[in-house]
Amino acid sequence: MNNKTTGAENIRWDLTHLYSDASVLKDDLNDLDSLAQTFNQRWIGKIGTLTASQLNKAIIQYEDLQERIGRASTYAYLNWSTATNDSQRGALLQYVREATTQIRTRLIFFEVEWLKVEDAYAEKMINDPALNKYKHYLERERLFKDYTLSESEETIMAEMHVTGRSAWMRYFSETMSQMRFNLRGENLTQEHLLARLYTHDRELRKEASESFTQQLIEKQHSLTFIFNTLLADKASNDRIRGLTHWLQTRNLGNEIADETADALIHAVTNRYDLSVRFYQLKGKILGLTPLHDYDRYAPIDESDSYYSWDDACSITIESYGDFHPVLAEVAERFFTEQWIHAPVQEGKQGGAFSHGAVPSVHPYVLVNYTARARDVQTLAHELGHGVHQFLSRGQGYLQASTPLTTAETASVFGEMLTFQRILAHESVPNNRLALLIGKIDDTMATVFRQVSMNRFENAVHTARREEGELSAETFGDVWMATQSEMFSDSVKLTEQYRHWWSYIPHFLHTPGYVYAYAFGELLVLALYARYLEFPEEFPDLYIELMQAGGSDWPHSLVERLGLNLQDPDFWDQGLGAVEQLIEEAETIYNAYQSD
Repeated sequence: MNNKTTGAENIRWDLTHLYSDASVLKDDLNDLDSLAQTFNQRWIGKIGTLTASQLNKAIIQYEDLQERIGRASTYAYLNWSTATNDSQRGALLQYVREATTQIRTRLIFFEVEWLKVEDAYAEKMINDPALNKYKHYLERERLFKDYTLSESEETIMAEMHVTGRSAWMRYFSETMSQMRFNLRGENLTQEHLLARLYTHDRELRKEASESFTQQLIEKQHSLTFIFNTLLADKASNDRIRGLTHWLQTRNLGNEIADETADALIHAVTNRYDLSVRFYQLKGKILGLTPLHDYDRYAPIDESDSYYSWDDACSITIESYGDFHPVLAEVAERFFTEQWIHAPVQEGKQGGAFSHGAVPSVHPYVLVNYTARARDVQTLAHELGHGVHQFLSRGQGYLQASTPLTTAETASVFGEMLTFQRILAHESVPNNRLALLIGKIDDTMATVFRQVSMNRFENAVHTARREEGELSAETFGDVWMATQSEMFSDSVKLTEQYRHWWSYIPHFLHTPGYVYAYAFGELLVLALYARYLEFPEEFPDLYIELMQAGGSDWPHSLVERLGLNLQDPDFWDQGLGAVEQLIEEAETIYNAYQSD
């Protein structure tokens, strides 16, 4: 595969859909600053005294300003993300962050004043027909009323974010994207190196793991300092706002009760036996008992599968189209209208994401395509996000986005559609087994590994607040302890693996995010079961769910499809589906062994 082209080498997004060039962006920011001043002069000090009609007018103006800020921020970030080693792009990103922060400080009063109004007034406005379009936005914001500071204090916090948290996150991203890894005479990016963990060659997997670890060790001082700084930053922010525990702000943002998050985490950790059972099965199939950490993603089929970019496009669009034509129509636009950046290249940010941009434009998807089967699933995942973000545009900037928990619904569902289509066309038992093992591999990573990482986060946030700055050794000890609980004796964790906490960006960019992956995966397994039960009615209801965006509480939106997120036993449904996948793989393997 190393010498093959993927077909994705020239698949690059067109950012002129946002701005024709940086000079136009800067002109727009100057105009925005003037408009923000006018907005401030018109409405400051008046929220809480307005009629519903007046408040609606103010929100419309506020939403327009926020969308234009988002447009500028999107351009600068996406422009930088494909060349983080370009100093000019980095400078533009910082310029936009500083400029938009200044503009936002003129707008802070609006939400602060809304959160400070009396409950009776807020209730009256929320339920007034004139404000029906923004009903959920208004009620959602009130979740933070007890944790919001004064306008002047919020302004200071926003200003400090630019040279504090935001700067450290950028430094982390640039540090990771600039790393190069030596492996068998090649100088590889992170994406290309980690792809070697999915090869059949065990010695190559081991060498790739060692190479990756060596770079993490060389950067250990910087990475440990970044982690400590951002853990302390969050602790300070939470303390100033009166938040009682490290995950509270993420739960509020996800619009779920602490009890719901706790129930999910408890349900998953209580079924770590499924993780152990799966990796024991995989070890038997591979003839490796136990597996080592660098064996977890080893394929079980006889040869590496190769999927060109055109293959990946066709598989994804056809999978989406089998479910509903709207999904296929929107997904196809990402390919034909240059909304995707696909090649692996020097300085490009690792991983993959879909950026929702702003409703007046369209989402953008970034992947690092290396023509593996896993890349097809990743593309399907990110396009699921992208289609969701596109379909929810009608809700407007303030309500188009969903909480992180339900934001994963469309992406994981897209993966499921792709997997089921490939599986349905495969009749050879050994090939079906390979597909099932690959799918369960992903489920283990999405459900059990993400919750085990939540346990790591919980431990280090707690320790940083109670004990002070943590050493690299302490981070490593906590990482090994929380990961070992998931694997037990089914996977042998090497000493090298103790350093692998330090490369995971979600811990820094979005503290508390990781449980949302498990939330989304288990929710999708339950949704897919509903689809199989009601194949005629479900697809249209699903499209309506996507179009709703963040216009209602997550549990209310999902309830329309017949599921109850507030039932403590809900998560057992998804975990039961995981167990069924493992049982099917065991059945095929046992039959194959007896032949």
